[in-house]
This record gives sequence, C-alpha cells and structure tokens, in this order.
Amino acid sequence: MDIDLLKTFLEVYRTRHFGRTAENLYLTQSAVSARIRLLEETLGVPLFTRTRNDIQLTPAGARLLKYAESILNAWNRARQDTALGEEDKVSLAIGASYSLWDILLQDWTHALYRELPGVALQAEALGPEVLIRRLHDRALDIGFMFEPPQMAELQVREIAQIKLIMVADRPGLGAREAVGSGYIMADWGTSFAIAHARHFPDMPPPAVRMSLGRMAQSFLLSNGGATYLAEQMANESLQSGRLHRVDDAPVIDRQVYAVYPLASERKTLLEQVLGFLAPRLAVREPARAVSALSAL
Repeated sequence: MDIDLLKTFLEVYRTRHFGRTAENLYLTQSAVSARIRLLEETLGVPLFTRTRNDIQLTPAGARLLKYAESILNAWNRARQDTALGEEDKVSLAIGASYSLWDILLQDWTHALYRELPGVALQAEALGPEVLIRRLHDRALDIGFMFEPPQMAELQVREIAQIKLIMVADRPGLGAREAVGSGYIMADWGTSFAIAHARHFPDMPPPAVRMSLGRMAQSFLLSNGGATYLAEQMANESLQSGRLHRVDDAPVIDRQVYAVYPLASERKTLLEQVLGFLAPRLAVREPARAVSALSAL
C-alpha cells in the first residue's frame, strides 16, 4: 500500500476538511479526493461520511486509524535508521510530555548530543496518550512522563522528583488568600490535581486554567495572581523579585519516570543514556525500577 494514502487519510481525519488537507499536503483537492477514494477501494469499505460541513470517520475508518498511525510511525522510524547509511551511528528516539522539556530535558538533550556523537538523536514533545502509543509501537525508544502506564511490555523506572511550589506576584501572600482570588490552575497531571484538591478542598473555582506550567508562568508574570510552578522554572523570577513564594503553601512532589519497551534491542544504549542523565537531575539514589518486571 502507498504510504501517501495513509498520510492523506490521517490528515483528512485531523482537519476534517479536504481543502485544508490539500493545503497542508501541497496537493490539489481533487488529488486528495482521489487518494481517499483509492484507499477506500483498496480496503473495500468507506472511511469517511461526507456532508457539506461535516466529515466524520465511519466505523471502518475508526478501526483503520490506529493502524495507520502505527504504520506511519514504523515507516518514519525505518526511514530514519536507514538514512544513517554506513556510518557507525545508532538512532535514538526520545519523547517526553510537554512540560518536562522545559523543566528537565532540554539541556540534557543538548549535552547528550555533544557527549554521545555516535547517537543520531530524534526528540519529540508529545501528549501522554500519543507518547504511550508510540512507545507501544516502538516508534520511540524511551519516553519521559509524570504518570506512566501499567503495561506488561513497558518497563517503568523512576528517575527524578520535581517539587511544585506555589508562587505569587505579591510578597507576603498566604495560601488561603492566594487560591481565593486570581488563582491560576496549572495542569501538572492527575496526581497533582488530587493532591491539590486534598490541600485546598474549599477553594473557589480558579480564575484561569492553563494546560502547561510554562503558560501559567507567563500568564502570572503578565497578569498577576498565584499558581504552582516547578521550582526549577520559578527560580529565576524568585531571585529577581518578579515572583514570591507563598511560604505556607504545601510543596507538591511529582515523580518523573523513564518508560521504554521491556525487550528493547537498544538495552545497552538505554543504560548508557539513563546513566548519562542521572547525575544531571535531582535523582533519588539509587534510581529504582517501579515495574514489577525486571529492572533495566
């Protein structure tokens, strides 16, 4: 099957519009329609229902979706590995949830590139569901996240702990006052939300909700209020006096995990990479495997 047919199928699914798909893929709209028609003829089923302003997957299209993504991920990975040619290099695909790049992993990948010249690095910031799916499909070698999956084929290893602290734009603010007005609720994952609700059971609805810590920080610096940030993110603004710690607010700890396929053929490289990472993070020693399966 032509890989371009699956690319077009996925782009139509994402945009729900043949015209926008044509623009994104640098095709004519008739070419997009022809590709979808050919894919439907090849599979023998309709993949989309088409009305004037509403394009939806059929049940068959929904079933194809996960396979199309897996096939394209595998193809892209194979293409990357093949492109290394005869050089003595090995590819390493790393994924992490969005917030972790800012907090922990950005500088580490820079150092990894410098210190391990035999590694061809591919790095992505992904949402948690996509991250887990790509690990499962072997499109990623290793992923970093707050809340790891419990899947028998994936190894989970705790590598670091992040302290989330409440900060505000004004000094001397108490936690009860901080969450009472102008509070910015940053999304640090389900475990954080549970801990936050336990510490502040009677707080009013937050003034603003932000899906990323970096967004919450920017909003706080521009508009005032209070929010929880990773200590590493807040340090510069705390030192400059632009932000102030809410001293009586509890610190909420978040564990960071490395997740990778249990039967990875790159086990030796992953050991080297995680060993390179450990001294650069606030790692609990010794780092422990939290899966019930064998440790790395």
